[in-house]
Order: sequence, then structure tokens, then C-alpha cells
Amino acid sequence: MAVDRARAERAVREFLLSFGQDPEENPDLLGTPARVVEAYEADLLSGYGVDVPALLGEGQAVAPAQSSGFISLSGIALSTICPHHLLLSNGVATVAYRPGTRLFGLGTLAALVNAYARRLSLQESIGESVVRALCEHGGALGAYCEVRLVHGCLVARGSRQTGTELVTTARCGQVDAAELALALGRRGEAAP
Repeated sequence: MAVDRARAERAVREFLLSFGQDPEENPDLLGTPARVVEAYEADLLSGYGVDVPALLGEGQAVAPAQSSGFISLSGIALSTICPHHLLLSNGVATVAYRPGTRLFGLGTLAALVNAYARRLSLQESIGESVVRALCEHGGALGAYCEVRLVHGCLVARGSRQTGTELVTTARCGQVDAAELALALGRRGEAAP
């Protein structure tokens, strides 16, 4: 992702000035425009620079008969910027997939989640993007993604709900609810 750093720094400076806070006069704000731009470019919006098909192309090729069940990874930490208020949301994701043509390392699954989370994304689109990528670019026969986030906009403004968590799910391809519940370790619970 190409960033016009000078323009971005001017924008942050103007934003601060619009609230009566001059970064050149307030010692606490010295260098803040540059730090904000660096944080967004290097981390918070770094997902735009990830080539997802190439990431999933690194998986180990397998014959479909080699793995017929779901593979799941839970507790994938993620942070994302809500496009509505530009505030941070934090939480975890669970990804499960039925291998078709490839097996993926645990780090690849976590990198896939973060490739979509580190963009200006609605929570719902993160899970949808993950399952679509696994099926379309990763050759998965079926995929499921659950995202659980505490939204900064709900914590810091409005109703200020500090412990409220939003849960979204997405799936594509061959996903049997009962089999998925077993793969996720949710015996006796309602299927996702």
C-alpha cells in the first residue's frame, strides 16, 4: 500500500488543530502526526499490503482424501479499525476449514485473519473475506469463521458498554453444522 506520508501527516496535524491542539506548541503532541501515520501504515492498516492468494498459495498441496474432517484454530487475536468512527476494536477469531487441495500452517491462518482485520473493515466482512479466500484461493471444500470483538465505538462513546462483545459468523462450501460443532469442541452446544 503506497501512503502519501506528507499528506497524511498534514491531515493529522489539521485534525489536531481543528480541536485547538497545536502539535508544535503542545510538548505532548510533538511528533504525533508522524507517529500516527507510522502506526496506521506499519500496523493498523497493513492488511492492504497482503497478497492473499499468494499467502494461501504457500499451503502444502494434498489430495482431498488425505484430510476429510475440519481443521480449526481458535483464539486468533485481532485488532481492526471500524470504518464508521475510525476507532479500534479488539477480540478473537476462530477459523475452521475442510481441506480440499491444500493444508495451511497455523501461522498462515492467523495471517489470513489479520490480512482482512488490518483494513478499514466492518466486522461482518472480515469473516466473509476469510471464508471466501479459503474456498476460492485456498481450495478448501468448506470454511467457517467466527469473529468476536469488543468495539471501541461502543466502549468509548454513546452507551459505553465496556464488556459487550459482538459475534459474527460466516461460512462457505461444505459445512455440516453438527460436524463443525464437534471440530470446534462444542459438544452439546447449539451448532454455529
